[in-house]
Amino acid sequence: MNVKIKPITDHESYEVNGHTIFKDTNGNWRCKNDLSHKELHAFDQYESIVIKNPRFKKHTKATYKG
Repeated sequence: MNVKIKPITDHESYEVNGHTIFKDTNGNWRCKNDLSHKELHAFDQYESIVIKNPRFKKHTKATYKG
């Protein structure tokens, strides 16, 4: 299963396989739907590689194969 991640608003919301993940007022990532283990793992990787990297000025789409 491939996991596709697309930025909606950098540092605030992202689409993961059609599900929206967003930051709540406490700074925690939330999703209204339950994500699979692979989707959560892919988003964790994306967060550490792209979102938390100050060198990325604009966040990019990503596909994780698994």
